Amino acid sequence: MPAEQMDDVDTFREAWRRELPKLDTSPMAVLGRINRIAAKTSPAISAVFDRHGLERGEFDVISTLRRSGPPYTLSPTDLYRTLMITSGGLTHRLARLEKAGLIIREPSAADRRSLLVRLTESGSGAVEAAFAEDMALERDILDTLPEDRREALAALLRDLLRAIEAKAG
Repeated sequence: MPAEQMDDVDTFREAWRRELPKLDTSPMAVLGRINRIAAKTSPAISAVFDRHGLERGEFDVISTLRRSGPPYTLSPTDLYRTLMITSGGLTHRLARLEKAGLIIREPSAADRRSLLVRLTESGSGAVEAAFAEDMALERDILDTLPEDRREALAALLRDLLRAIEAKAG
């Protein structure tokens, strides 16, 4: 491949090919690129949330509540399972969000011993504004690819994610 068409992953694979010629580095062609794309885009995406006074994990909580539909209320268990985090990690996020007035924790009508997490109007406004800005940024990043290639890439990544999730059980 001509040097001007190579990316960092190609360079790394070529170096490994010289050092360990019998080792198959083809997984780097996919997963290495996914990791590098995430690392390169993460700071800009996090900056969007910072401008809205949110950490990325806090955005994840309020966006989960917002997309759950009215009344925008979930149990802490539903939240940490959806977000794939520990209950302790969720507790810290909930405390910050409650202090900021973006959520409230209220007793469950079904079980007074349990609490539910509800998105406030301020929280709904914050998540909608941050999400709109995030989607504009991500659209700008992806606009470097023609639409048909973005759709093909999305389909391939969906297939990969489903296979990984199925394998993980």
